[in-house]
Amino acid sequence: MNIVIANKSHSVYAETICETIAEAAKVRGTGIAKRKPEYIITKMENGNAVIALDGDKFAGFCYIEKWSHGKFVANSGLIVHPDYRNIGLAKQIKLKIFEHSRTKFPDAKVFSITTGLAVMKMNSELGYKPVTFSELTDDQTFWDGCQTCKNYDVLQRTEQKMCLCTGMLYDPSKEEKKGHEHKFDKKVWTRLKNIKQTRFLKKEKNEK
Repeated sequence: MNIVIANKSHSVYAETICETIAEAAKVRGTGIAKRKPEYIITKMENGNAVIALDGDKFAGFCYIEKWSHGKFVANSGLIVHPDYRNIGLAKQIKLKIFEHSRTKFPDAKVFSITTGLAVMKMNSELGYKPVTFSELTDDQTFWDGCQTCKNYDVLQRTEQKMCLCTGMLYDPSKEEKKGHEHKFDKKVWTRLKNIKQTRFLKKEKNEK
């Protein structure tokens, strides 16, 4: 498996990446924003994406978003092809794109918005902390992009920046000495898991 910073030569995988993201959103019923191949190609050409390949076969992908004139960056669109799931690839991609984000945008705040417990766990291991949406970017372009998410109707109904997603912001103070890995806080993950379950229960109740 080869996980590298994507470039123009990887544009041939753009269509497959978009299809994989769309299928994953449909199967999981989670809020993964849809993207067009042209958008993915732009990320590759700008060096703002990571791709995992098994030989010449697509295995996984993730890209970087910039907001508020580069003050915030997000690692978005994390996806693993069905043939390569449950082998720890998502975590490897997440680590690669995180390190790339920190290197390419050293002064930016790195954040993540996710509906997936597995991604929340990975974020916590990398040093992210759960935060309210008010601590993230107020860039209207970001919130406009949420319109392609299946949970956007929840955001509209509440008339505020709230949905089934969890906002997480990288906290540099959590960094440990070089050579040591971040220790995952199981209490934090359990609390987040309970919050997610409660939100989904409320959503189902409202729909009924």
